This record gives sequence, C-alpha cells and structure tokens, in this order.
Amino acid sequence: MLSQVVELIENKQRFGITTHIKPDGDGVGSSLGLCWLLKSLGKSAEVIVHGDIPLAYRSLPGADEIQHVESVGEAYDAIFVIECSDLERPGIAGLEDQFTVNIDHHATSEHFGTINWIDSTASAVGEMIYNLCKAIGGRVTKEIAECVYMALVTDTGSFHFSNTTERTLKVASELVKAGVKPAVVSEAVYNNYPWSRIELMRQVLGTVRRDESGRIAFLRQTLKMRESAGAVDGDNNGFVNIPLSARDILAAVYMREVGPNEYRASLRSKGDINVAKVAEAFGGGGHRNAAGLKVEGDWDEKEAELVAAVREAVERAEAVAAGDITVAPDVF
Repeated sequence: MLSQVVELIENKQRFGITTHIKPDGDGVGSSLGLCWLLKSLGKSAEVIVHGDIPLAYRSLPGADEIQHVESVGEAYDAIFVIECSDLERPGIAGLEDQFTVNIDHHATSEHFGTINWIDSTASAVGEMIYNLCKAIGGRVTKEIAECVYMALVTDTGSFHFSNTTERTLKVASELVKAGVKPAVVSEAVYNNYPWSRIELMRQVLGTVRRDESGRIAFLRQTLKMRESAGAVDGDNNGFVNIPLSARDILAAVYMREVGPNEYRASLRSKGDINVAKVAEAFGGGGHRNAAGLKVEGDWDEKEAELVAAVREAVERAEAVAAGDITVAPDVF
C-alpha cells in the first residue's frame, strides 16, 4: 500500500531500484523517476538492471548512472521492484533475500514483495510514482517530471490507449508545467530508431495474416529475421499495434521466437475485448487491451490456439455489447 511505502522511505536510508529485463519506457522512466525522488529526499538510491537499456530511454536524466548487474552486491535497506509480475522478471540473483517493495499497475502481478503496492487503475507505474511524490511531500523536479512523463507516454501509446484517464492527463499536464517538453520526448521515443528497425519491420509485416473472421491479425518474428536485420532489443516496439490501424481488425497476436520451440507472444485489442484474460489462461497477464505471455511447443499449433482464444474473447465482448449475455467481458 502507498502508506507503507511512504513510511518505509521516511524511516530508511539506502535503496535499490530495479525493473524487468528488456525494460520498456514505464520500467525505465518509473525507476529513474523514483530514484530522483529518493535523492531529493536526502536518501541514497541507485537503479540496477540486468541487461541493456533501449536507446530511446538513454537520454533520460540519470540513465547514464544505471548500474548493470547480474546479482545484488550491495546492502540495501530495501529494493523497489518496478513493473514486474514476479521476482524472476528482473533477472537479478539474490533479490529473494532482500526486503522488496513490489510496485506495479498490473492486476495480474504476484504479491511477491515484503510490501506490495498494486494499483490497476493507474495508466502506468509512472503515474503511481507521481502520486508517491505528492503523498510524501516531495517536489516534482524537472528530472522527476521527464522520467515520469516518459513512463506515461509510452505505456498509454501517446495517450490514445484505453488506459488513458482524466487522472493520467492531469498528471501529464503537471509534468509539462514542471518542465517537460513533449515534442522532445516524442522525438526520442518515436524518431530515434536505427535502420535495423525498418528492416525488421519489413520482414515481420511480410508474415501478417488474418483469421477466417477477418477481424484478428497475427504476425511472426523469427530469430533469423532479427539476426539478418541486425536488430536489437526494442527495435520491434509497437509492431503488434500496426495491424490495429486497419478498421476491420479488432485484435492482434504477435509471436516472437526466442529459442527452440520457445516464443513470446504479445496480444492487443480494441474496446472491451479482454486479451488479459486470454494471456492469463496461458500463464501470462497484462491489461484488458494489452497483454503478454510465453509459450512453448509447435509454433503453428500455439499460434492457432492463441488466435482461437482471442477470437472467443472478441465474440464474447460482442455478445455482451449486444445484450445476449450479461457477464462483463473482463469476467470470463
């Protein structure tokens, strides 16, 4: 809970902050925003991650001070674990022996922390960090504002995803007042990719297909594609959303090969179509319109299973909208 987090910060001094491997804008922005907040309160704090930070987020204040580690080598009073479904997601050994604070906005997050602050109504963890700053009496500095704004803009798809709320926009407004320049952030996020992204996109979009209903798109990315394009983590950001720009497409399934018969799948949808429930059925999780999971086995078979499950979610949402069933689409 927020009150427990405030009390912990007030009574302790040395903090570590981490997020999941292959971090997104919310993971990086929220971690750095929290780090700046703690430092402004006279605390000792540092961000530790396993792996590289995507290029789009390296211009954030403090990004050059992020520590790259494989295990916890410092004595912290507590470690904040940002936007992770479980304690394995950061990929850092020794976290299980630490006092951990789990901060997440995904309802599917496991309550693995010594303290768990989960707010599924928040558009991003960045929104929660802003709330923490206000609750603890901190000042929203330009550094905090820039980091938190990055979290908001990336996790809301530049404020056009369904998780964007009145509260989200109010927070964004306050961040702009604190010195954020939205155009500069957008340039870093959307116009700062290497050519390898374009080459990878060309190959991935060559695989896009529609199911028999014509309303679900599915696309693939092989390890060979990534290698031939010279792509790195982050180059495929947003690929899953591209088919949704077509009027008739209501949901998309994007599978990426990560090893022999091992795949990561991203699910996206429009309106009340709940792909989080689909992901949960396969051991994953996420939000109503954006979710992810891991699967193993035959690619064709797993893809067919996912597409069929998403199709069922589409049909159920339509049945609810038509009044044919009374169960809400997020309760199946």
